[in-house]
Amino acid sequence: MSHHEQRSLFGEILDWMLAPLLLLWPMSVALTWLVAQGIANRPFDRDLAEMARTIARQVVVEPGTPGRLSRIRLRLPEVATEVLRADDADRVFFQVLGARGEFVAGDRELPVPEEAPAPPQELRYRDDDVQSDAVRVAYVWLAATGVPGEQPPLVQVAETLDKRSRLATEIIKGVIVPQFVVLPLAVLLVWFALARGIKPLNELQQRIRRRESHDLSPLEERDVPEEVAPLVGSINELLSRLDRSMSSQKHFLADAAHQLKTPLAGLRMQAELAQREIDAGEQDPKALKRSLQHIAHASERAAHMVNQLLAMARAEDKESARHEQEVNLPRLARETVRDFVPKAMDKRIDIGYEGPDEDHPLHGRLMGQPLLVRELIRNLVDNALQYTPGGGTVTVRVMDDPFGQVVVLQVEDTGPGIPEAEHELVFRPFYRALGTNVDGSGLGLAIVREIVQLHRAEISIADARPRGSAALQGLGPGALFTVRFALVQRGDEPQTPAT
Repeated sequence: MSHHEQRSLFGEILDWMLAPLLLLWPMSVALTWLVAQGIANRPFDRDLAEMARTIARQVVVEPGTPGRLSRIRLRLPEVATEVLRADDADRVFFQVLGARGEFVAGDRELPVPEEAPAPPQELRYRDDDVQSDAVRVAYVWLAATGVPGEQPPLVQVAETLDKRSRLATEIIKGVIVPQFVVLPLAVLLVWFALARGIKPLNELQQRIRRRESHDLSPLEERDVPEEVAPLVGSINELLSRLDRSMSSQKHFLADAAHQLKTPLAGLRMQAELAQREIDAGEQDPKALKRSLQHIAHASERAAHMVNQLLAMARAEDKESARHEQEVNLPRLARETVRDFVPKAMDKRIDIGYEGPDEDHPLHGRLMGQPLLVRELIRNLVDNALQYTPGGGTVTVRVMDDPFGQVVVLQVEDTGPGIPEAEHELVFRPFYRALGTNVDGSGLGLAIVREIVQLHRAEISIADARPRGSAALQGLGPGALFTVRFALVQRGDEPQTPAT
């Protein structure tokens, strides 16, 4: 069995906040570098462009005539050339090419642009290499000479990138260095903010820990953050359900103790009575037999109640509901009727079964707990026998749905019936119908409802016959208990042995 490591809400929120921050920081550095390069290039590109325009203005073009080529020359004084190259940080190159691509002036090693000539006086930039040094080049084409076969003269000025790199580095330092201070400070502030935000949860935890085990009162929702309020509401709902469940269990145990006290007290009284008779020397076998009969009856009642309490505990066990198997309802009904025949004969009650044979499969499959379904039928039949007078009838009926949707179990008797106002009350533990003196624990129908709910079935109570006509005949209306079980289509579930 794998054990998942317990997660920290504080740590998880901190991770989700810091991870994007740490991921975005390198991206910010890269973007800052690109922006710094653009900022550093802009002023130097303007200077380079001005130098290219200045040289272009000093180019003299002497157009050619038919039979005579154009002549290009540069009117740049030597002093101006020296000034052009006077740069402490970078090397500056320039070049002037004539109408036939011939070299006119400047530096021969400066590469020629590969693209076609642009419109005259349109300044362009490119990055290139001169003598293995990276340079930035500004170039411009002059007006064409008009002579066929000649191209516009070209003026280029190039500069190495040292000043640009230095400026970009200074910009990067000015932006990035403060981030090394701000980033840890931001992490610290996030940590403190989270610690303050999580504090109400810690206080709620302490409040819950300080509670007594028997204190199931609702938690106060006004002192918790809005986001935690739904969680506190769910906890309060759970506490309320636990309180109701524990109250119900306490009430059930109190009633069970009270009900068990009566037969146990009878056992003790009859045993003491028999002992006194023996001590007094009375040897009346009939009196001793009566005491033993009372003891046997009281022990039978106590055993019956204990068995019903165990049955209710099994019915309330939700874990067992996960292990279902196919239930042969006709077989269980017939066997239960057969088991109750001696008791029915003692009370002069006609008990019978109506329905399909146990070997005849239903049109669908009833999945559930066979032991609990048997207990359900037994309690319904036992209840019917308890309330049916001598000479009456009890009928157990199983009706199969030809469409395979449901199967219906009915237990019908000719007793006094159950008033409509008590149809829900009779399913409560230890409840007995008013106006009856039937000996019983009041647990049978409560067990029935638990089993019905566990099998996701439905149960209803009705009169077995109309009350008016039954009264004219001098009979009770009787009670008709109907349980509807949902069936599973054959082939939808894996086959399991029928029970």
